Amino acid sequence: MFQSQLFSKTRREDPKGEVSQNAKLLIRAGFIHKEMAGVYSYLPLGLRVLNKINDIIRKEMDALGAVELELTALQNPLLYEKTDRWSGDKVDIWFKTELQTGGELGLGFTHEEAITELLKNHVSSYKDLPRAIYQIQTKFRNETRAKSGILRGREFLMKDLYSFHVSEEDLDNFYDKVKGAYERIFERIGLGDSTYITFASGGVFSKYSHEFQTLSEAGEDLIYLSEGKKLAVNKEVLNDETLSELGLSREELSEKKSIEVGNIFKLGTRFSQPLGLYFKDEKGGSWPVVMGCYGLGPARIMGVIAEIKSDNKGLVWPRAVAPFDIHLVILGKEVELSGDREALTETAKTALEIYEELTASGKEVLCDDRDLSAGEKLADADLLGIPFRLVISDSAIKKGKFELVDRATGEIEYLSEAELLNKVR
Repeated sequence: MFQSQLFSKTRREDPKGEVSQNAKLLIRAGFIHKEMAGVYSYLPLGLRVLNKINDIIRKEMDALGAVELELTALQNPLLYEKTDRWSGDKVDIWFKTELQTGGELGLGFTHEEAITELLKNHVSSYKDLPRAIYQIQTKFRNETRAKSGILRGREFLMKDLYSFHVSEEDLDNFYDKVKGAYERIFERIGLGDSTYITFASGGVFSKYSHEFQTLSEAGEDLIYLSEGKKLAVNKEVLNDETLSELGLSREELSEKKSIEVGNIFKLGTRFSQPLGLYFKDEKGGSWPVVMGCYGLGPARIMGVIAEIKSDNKGLVWPRAVAPFDIHLVILGKEVELSGDREALTETAKTALEIYEELTASGKEVLCDDRDLSAGEKLADADLLGIPFRLVISDSAIKKGKFELVDRATGEIEYLSEAELLNKVR
């Protein structure tokens, strides 16, 4: 893609009113646009990152045997009244709207009730189980603390997976598989070295849930971490009984601030019983379906990367989720690449040839063909944080060597065109 055609614009100054690092950088670099507090639009660069995160998540969910669907965002209050989650102070984050014909609807903040009701049309016998169904869908929460950029929004993307089983034992087995899938997701995304399985309260669902917490000074959570065992305990459940069960001692734990990027719960029959999701066993007996719930925040993951992988120059994307693989920066005069190829300057012609060879080899390349100064282009390249920057200039062509910079390490290599293409391949 040519940068002159990209729908994006960088800024030199931090946007007013933003206090979080992720929002400052992502807005300045042209990845997102703030509509209002807690509500952000994703511009082409941001959408490319978000889609790559979603692709990694999808592959791991599909490998579990889960299937994807998309449920409606509008929610029926009758279902949530049956589970005591529509009115009162138990759930105070609903966005609700009145219908012109009378009555209310809610904008979904989660979908346990909706998916349970749906499964009543598909499950009647033990032969219909187990099932695992997920979606990557927009959720709505009437947050009072929408000051953390895309880490805590009023409208946000969530991957929510729901599983349905005949027994607690079957749920336990699948639950452990999901735990492993989540670890692989964070490893592939580039957060594996700083994300920890964290024991947390299971609330009304179970004794414990498991959070996936990424270490960050921007975090709202406090966890107590055993780096040796790669386990952590959320402060809210830290007590001697929990530590004893986990085989941890207070002496090996260190207090850390962190951001929750995922969580998994064993729901049991919390939703199947009140909503009437039952199955018949081999003998004709009727039993409530046993359920699990597994959440991930793709946009929150993107925000976490912006928080912890950035430096004083800008964003530093891990290769797996970067918007492009290579940022090809053309320095010099008359770098316009459109029009008659034979009329192009030698620098522009060489840049176009290399761009075409790189893209033909399967690499995603952002080519900066804009009529800007070298300083502006290089500053933008640092701000955007694409893993590799390839500089093509008049002097480079004369020397026959092109500068390839690793954004994460700052390492510079000078390569001939043949060496460059061979390295890329």
